[in-house]
Amino acid sequence: MKFLDLTLDQPAENLALDEALLLTAEQSQQPLEVLRLWQPVSPIAVIGRASKIEQEVDLVTCKELGVPVLRRSSGGAAIVTGAGCLMYAVVLSYELRPHLKMLDVCHREVLGTLKSALDRLMPGVSMQGTCDLTWKNQKFSGNSLRCKRTHLLYHGTLLCDFPLELISQCLKRPPKVPNYRENRDHESFVTNLPVSIDKLRTELRSAWNAAEAMTDWPESLTAELVAEKYSQAAWNHQR
Repeated sequence: MKFLDLTLDQPAENLALDEALLLTAEQSQQPLEVLRLWQPVSPIAVIGRASKIEQEVDLVTCKELGVPVLRRSSGGAAIVTGAGCLMYAVVLSYELRPHLKMLDVCHREVLGTLKSALDRLMPGVSMQGTCDLTWKNQKFSGNSLRCKRTHLLYHGTLLCDFPLELISQCLKRPPKVPNYRENRDHESFVTNLPVSIDKLRTELRSAWNAAEAMTDWPESLTAELVAEKYSQAAWNHQR
């Protein structure tokens, strides 16, 4: 598996790069698997591909706080990320891993790999809901996926030293919640991991056996996706 540790300057560029990695793998003549890690430098609200923005995001507060609201290419509900979060993305091949075509198996395998990495740093991590990771029954990682013909993109966030109050300020209560949430508000439901981002980077790369540095990341395709999609209100704020 290739490894790309790259944070681009603009939020839209970082969302576009995840999709560009998936599309590049789809265009490859052979399986192409990649682990990418990146760290936002400022807060971003990111909604799912099919999210209804006004149902999930407090647009007035986001505007007041200067928090951009962008839409990703994968499903799931809205998140808030920023400094103090480690973002990851894995592009996986159906040719190498045909069992991942079953979505429940896919969630278990990817989250299980993340859990194995985290277990080396702090015991007690659990997989709950459809695709959440929790510690002491509080969520620290939300995840989503996008499936294409030959590859899939699975990506998410790991809260480490994030101002959790921003989540309550920027997001409304999600339209669907897992049973284990037990009607808790955002601040009671989520938590930061008691580990450093640097240690997480090391363990995630080891868990995925991402040994080969990726030097030819899809820069041109990323720029195209930003121009045509991720910088456009027609995509980000569609209702």
